[in-house]
Amino acid sequence: MIKVALAGNPNCGKTTLFNALTGATAHVGNWPGVTVDKREGLYKKLGEDIKIVDLPGIYSLSPYTPEEVISRNFIVEEKPDCVINIVDATNLERNLYLTTQLLEMDVPIVVALNMMDVIEKNGDKLDIEKLQNALGVPVVAISALKKQGSQELMLEALNAKKREPKTVLEGTKLKPLIDKITDELKQNEELDNVLYHSIKLIEEDEIEIKDHKLQVTMVEEFKKETKIDTEAMIADERYKYIEANYSVCLKKANEGKVRKSVKADRVLTHKVFGFLIFFAILFAIFHLTFSENFLFLGGLIDDDWVSFEGVPILEGILGEGAINSPGVIVTNLFNNCVEWLFGIIGGWFENSPTWLNSFVNDGLLAGLAAVLSFLPLIMILFLFMSILEDTGYMARVAFIFDKIFKKFGLSGRALMPMIMGFGCSVPAMANTRTLQNQNERTTTIRVIPFFSCGAKLPILTAIAGAIALRWGANADLITFSMYLLGITVAIIAIIIMRGTTMKGESQPFIMELPDYHKPSFKSTMHLLWHKLSHFIKKAFTIILASQILVWFLLNFTFDWQFIPAHEGVLDVDSSILAGFGHLLQPIFTPLGFGNQLGKNGWVFIVAAVSGLIAKENVISTFGTLAACLVGAAIDVEADGGVEAVTAMMTSTGITAAGLIAFIVFNMTTIPCFAAVATAKGESPDKRTYHFTLLFWIVASVLAATTIYLIGSWWWTTFIIIAVIALAIIIIKIINGKNKDDNNYKDGDLFDVSKNNSHHCCD
Repeated sequence: MIKVALAGNPNCGKTTLFNALTGATAHVGNWPGVTVDKREGLYKKLGEDIKIVDLPGIYSLSPYTPEEVISRNFIVEEKPDCVINIVDATNLERNLYLTTQLLEMDVPIVVALNMMDVIEKNGDKLDIEKLQNALGVPVVAISALKKQGSQELMLEALNAKKREPKTVLEGTKLKPLIDKITDELKQNEELDNVLYHSIKLIEEDEIEIKDHKLQVTMVEEFKKETKIDTEAMIADERYKYIEANYSVCLKKANEGKVRKSVKADRVLTHKVFGFLIFFAILFAIFHLTFSENFLFLGGLIDDDWVSFEGVPILEGILGEGAINSPGVIVTNLFNNCVEWLFGIIGGWFENSPTWLNSFVNDGLLAGLAAVLSFLPLIMILFLFMSILEDTGYMARVAFIFDKIFKKFGLSGRALMPMIMGFGCSVPAMANTRTLQNQNERTTTIRVIPFFSCGAKLPILTAIAGAIALRWGANADLITFSMYLLGITVAIIAIIIMRGTTMKGESQPFIMELPDYHKPSFKSTMHLLWHKLSHFIKKAFTIILASQILVWFLLNFTFDWQFIPAHEGVLDVDSSILAGFGHLLQPIFTPLGFGNQLGKNGWVFIVAAVSGLIAKENVISTFGTLAACLVGAAIDVEADGGVEAVTAMMTSTGITAAGLIAFIVFNMTTIPCFAAVATAKGESPDKRTYHFTLLFWIVASVLAATTIYLIGSWWWTTFIIIAVIALAIIIIKIINGKNKDDNNYKDGDLFDVSKNNSHHCCD
């Protein structure tokens, strides 16, 4: 089978092209030994299957990030039959930098000029034949978004032949050194791509230096004699050649005219309005997803809305006294369907033995229904996030936060994994491999769970709804505030870590801002399904198994006797689960849901502990426990868990401050088993991994305790702010003193950064 690799810069349309070529055949795994996504699929439209491998998005083949190493090693060692180099035609010069490096290998190459529809729309002219002659490899015009030119592209890839490597450095002062090292390396008959290895060695590539130590002296002698910084010179010469020979193929119709994307960025990336717009968009997304008072029209409505009373499936979906948001309408409709279906299945076991009826209805179906009840909300939230990502706006978010992050010791590049954390912590942690510094990677991994993922959404919405029902607060505002609180905790944690145990220089962050464009329906749906399938898989495996365990521990005593319900009420205090809960109850007293809640206070602790397996377990556990406390079935899927939380509030007397502290604890503690496993795989050693687990526990306890204290006694706010400010000031003073004591060393670092400025762009 022919193997074709897709290589290109981030935001060049590579993922869109991959989805268009592979469709339903695409699957995602991990690269051997690492947790960076490995995407593969088949192209089946040319009579024989072609295996497509989507390499990580990279700007160069220099080994500064794991993605670059993966792409480089795959091309050099796996020897694909062809490399399709996707180039953003609207940003030719920037994208062709990677092309000049690929040309230095003997691998067959086809250049795919993407976004040609945008070129035509702008009235620009790109001489493809001239560019093809200049590059010396086939060039095909495509539009991945509109699925134009894909078959022609794959035909060229199928017929691509092995080629002689060439370099754009032929006419430079480095030519004699390149020839000399190339001749030396040719003596090793087992070494392929000699020209590529020679140039990388002259760039003082870390991998090449390790592999070819004898030739390193040639480079050192050359630099000493000529006083040339070979690394910087290569970057300069590449761009000079691209500008002189390739960029001239593109003639822009409105050379001096400001593009619409640039005009939009003047507002969307503004140092003040950019932040306000971002938070406004975020709140709008939450309102459209969670609100039961759409557009806040409830106060203007006197009559109840159409309730479809007595109509199966449709009853109560639109709202009462106010219009539900689109997210809540879809959720109500979905949950009515689930309730109807599970009611039929549960009815089959009414005459079965008591333990079996309880196991099926209270264990299997109740737990599964509780988790599935949040599927529509998560789907809609992911949909909005996917649209923002596909339009190019999320790249702007990283840009506007870059300056702030630099003050905290992180580069703007670290924001992208954090934003991914709103979807799922697992791929977000894997994405930290784009960061160049290990301390920066570890710091980012540790704060990613503070950016609440979709699995924590049920906890937020259920408790926010219960608080709104009891105390008249705004559920949307509570949910939105919890997201902002998570970001705040992350920033404080970053400041402390980067000032103490995780010190280090922040890496330069260069990011292209792609033009805004309409999101592709198929691409958005593909991305949405990829995220939802992960949630559904968890629901029917890890979460279902853990709910069965909770049911078992709740319905059996320590001497393995089944606890029968007496007049509908289960004696939960004699259960195994209650025993463990009572044991842990004193530990959670400072957090607001411990001993102060009395004999039933353990229910919140058990729910939180079950969330360590998977956060979706928390609300499903609420449903099971609340039913036992009130002696009646709790329909978790009907109202998103609000009734279950309300029942637990009534039985325990927990305060609003305690409930908010419970949310904060679950947002900031150990995320889930899958994320823990990912964190272990991304940690450089066991010590770092163990400290990461300890960090999550300590951070969640401190954050939840702080919120409980402030919520219970408002005047403690001033004490807590003073303590945090004092800690930050002390860290700044200590670090400032260390810098003063190491001026010479810092000067060296500055010079190195200056000399490597070209690497920020390669």
